[in-house]
Parts: sequence; structure tokens; C-alpha cells
Amino acid sequence: MTTTRRVLLLATGDVIAHSRRPGQESVASGAELVRRLGPGLLGVDVVAEDVLAEPGWDISPGTLLSLARRARTAILEQGFDGVVVTHGTDTLEESAFLADLLAATAADRGGIVFTGAMRCLDDPATDGPANLASAILAAADPALRGVGAVACLNGELHAARWVTMIDATGPVAFSSSPYPPLGRVVEGQVELLTGPPARPPRPEGEPEPDVALVKTYPGIDPVLLTSIVDAGARGIVLEGTGPGNVPVELFGTIQDLIQWDIPVVVASRSRTRTIALDELPLGQGLAAKMGAIGARGLAPVKARVALMVALGGGGVTVVRDWFSRL
Repeated sequence: MTTTRRVLLLATGDVIAHSRRPGQESVASGAELVRRLGPGLLGVDVVAEDVLAEPGWDISPGTLLSLARRARTAILEQGFDGVVVTHGTDTLEESAFLADLLAATAADRGGIVFTGAMRCLDDPATDGPANLASAILAAADPALRGVGAVACLNGELHAARWVTMIDATGPVAFSSSPYPPLGRVVEGQVELLTGPPARPPRPEGEPEPDVALVKTYPGIDPVLLTSIVDAGARGIVLEGTGPGNVPVELFGTIQDLIQWDIPVVVASRSRTRTIALDELPLGQGLAAKMGAIGARGLAPVKARVALMVALGGGGVTVVRDWFSRL
């Protein structure tokens, strides 16, 4: 006897739900998106829940946090076998990563799958329905238990920690490079192709949404950092270069911020290794000597999400320890 699996669909609108032909503009509800899929989801009972959300390119920290919390609650407290979130593709990777960081034991009990579309619902070549069908089937599949949050697009599954949007113009928009895709959905089932990343440290306390991300450049004025803190930021992520380099003009300010218990995390615009800043060869990662914390190979936007979560447990000392285990 086959047991029906239950999946919660959190529908945030955006491109996957939009029809944009002149005079026929509309946004499909989550229930309407599911109905369009027809009878191809045998064995999965989908409960659709519409979520009021900003456009994907301007989504607020509050909405990101509410989606992550709702996904966790649905699995831990309501017994859903999995959760699917339809999301704008612009910020899908950081939203999925935040859900991954906050999932805790929910990741062991069900799949959390983010999906979206590059082409509108009324586009003759829309990719939305296929992406949604694959995401629902993946979320219901026991193969994703213990994996953590994933992105499902174009038939591929990407670990939230690894996924990056690489193309804003076509359906093959996401990649895990330099890692392989985590898996794919084939004939309605998950086929894992590699092991997932290690699970992140458990979150402590409530995430701190007021974290700034600053792209560094030659000649940057250090007053930018102090102004951000004066405006209320509780932590800063610096997007540096190479393995974790930032202009020397910032060193004194970084040291001051650390003394004020404001964590400064250094990420890179390039792919980097997961080692700590102070483990880099001589002459690299010098900001570590000022107290800066390395991003452990995370892209800058994901380092910001990670710092939000780490700050829930305390200041610089707690954040440094949390990142060391990330």
C-alpha cells in the first residue's frame, strides 16, 4: 500500500506565476499553479499557501526569514514530508541558503526545495510548470532527507550552499560550479549525483537582519564602514578580491569595528577555498590580523546571510566560532 506524501507549496508570485500579455496580465495563485500541472504528481498531496512577498529582486530580510521559518514549522510541527517555495530567481540562492541554515532538524525529516522560472507563465516556452513539478516530486522524495535546502531548476538539484545564478537570460540559469549538481529529477524521482555539503552549525537565537554588504575597491574611503555602523548595522561583510584581500585603507577601521564588537566578515568576488583567512599563505588574507573573519568560501551574498544567522548567538567571539564550523 502506497502512502500519500504531503508537500506544502509556499507561493510568492514572481515570474513563475506571471502572465504578461497586454490586456491579460495576471498572477496565478499557488493552487492555480498546481492545477496547471494536471495528474502527473501521483502520490503527492500538495497544499498551496500564498505568501505576500516583494518582487524577488527586492525581497526583504523579513520575508526571507518568514519563508525559512514557515518551511521549518511545516515539517517539524505539521508533519509535511517536504516544502516547495516558488521564488524570484534574482535572490533565490540566498533565500534557499537562509532556509538551509535555519532548517536544523527539519532537514533530517523532509526536503526543502526552492524553484522559480526564467520565463513567464504565458510564454510559449515557459519553464515554470516543469520546474514546479520537479520541485514538488523532489520535496516528497525521501532521498532529500538529511540533504538540506536545495534549488530545483531545469531538472537539476543544487545544494543551497553551492548554487549560483549564472545567467539572467535563459532557462539554464543556475550552477553549482565548481561543484557538480547535487542531483536531478528523473522520471519523477530524485537521483543523487554527489554527496551534499556538510550540515551547517545549528542556529542560536534569532537572526540579525541588519547586516551590510560592501563591495571593496581601490581607494575606498573607510568612512563608508563607520557610516554604515552609525546607521545601525550589527555586522559587515566585505566583498574583497582573490583569496580574501581588502584594501589596506580599511585595516584600521576593521580593527576598530572588531573592538566595538561589530563582526567583519571578508568574502571574495572570486571562488575561494574554505580555509580560514589566517591559514592563507604569507601576504594573503591580511585583514585576519585586524580581527576580520573569513567567509569559508561562501559567495558574498551568502556570507551576509550566514552572518545574519551567526549574530543571533552573540558578537564577534560567537560569530568567529560559528564561522569556524561552517
